[in-house]
Amino acid sequence: MTTTTEPAIDLVGVTKTFTPVGRPPVEAVRGIDLRVGRGEIVAFLGPNGAGKTTTLDMVLGLTQPTAGRVAVHGRPARTAVLEGRVSAVLQSGGLLHDLTVRETVQVIASAYRQPRDVDEVLERTGLTALARRRVSKCSGGEQQRLRFALALLPDPDLLVLDEPTAGMDVGARHEFWATMRAEVEGGRTVVFATHYLEEADAFAQRIVMVARGRVVADGSTAEIRARATGRTVSATLPAATAQQAVATLRRRPDVVAADLAGDRVTVRTGDADAVALALLTDLGGSGLEITTGSLDDAFLALTADDLVGADR
Repeated sequence: MTTTTEPAIDLVGVTKTFTPVGRPPVEAVRGIDLRVGRGEIVAFLGPNGAGKTTTLDMVLGLTQPTAGRVAVHGRPARTAVLEGRVSAVLQSGGLLHDLTVRETVQVIASAYRQPRDVDEVLERTGLTALARRRVSKCSGGEQQRLRFALALLPDPDLLVLDEPTAGMDVGARHEFWATMRAEVEGGRTVVFATHYLEEADAFAQRIVMVARGRVVADGSTAEIRARATGRTVSATLPAATAQQAVATLRRRPDVVAADLAGDRVTVRTGDADAVALALLTDLGGSGLEITTGSLDDAFLALTADDLVGADR
């Protein structure tokens, strides 16, 4: 890996329009500005048709933007790929089924000037025991691990993963992310697109949500949850005044909803601190709890208008 102070990814005003023959133009990406620093772990989320795959394709130099600038470690995307500074793990393609796992890694390694050691890569990706197996006999998850091994051969600065654990069982997915954490500890940058929101929640340091060809949210998991769904504040109220307290809460402009179950009130609000203070000091509440919504809730709230269509 190369030491650099440049951002791993720098997108400025990036747009991409496709013009199918005989059909109106399709705006897949509509002005994305995004900077990813070296060593970050970023989950790229969005519904089918949101433009996330097209954006990653531009980062990989597979397609050129209609307008705007794409830089990877300060270089044009295709240049960075040719220099071995960027690798990708894609969902399909790129494997010769008549070769063994080891032969596949050896063939691809021969294309690089200074590849990582084949045995080291096989060990690191959990493929040593499968080295003599033909690719055609590997499961979908095992083939995905093989693609990961191939991506590690040039010792890239940036790994772009598109649905990296598709086809893996729960155990294989766990092992995969353990390996990825070790890679990141060495300073590598990881950007991954996934439909498994629990993976983004557990692994990513930062989440970028894309909808309708634009970035609609960018921040930590906690920030994304709070922005999209607010926070939930709950407390136990004195039984004699609980009904009146809930009525008072519902009149507050910062309260989205307030529900009472027994003597326990649950309040959804955009200002958790103010509501918590009111519950404790004004309404005599106790046993206060403050939580944020789930990432699933945030995803649905932020992408509600963009949940149909095919991924571009």
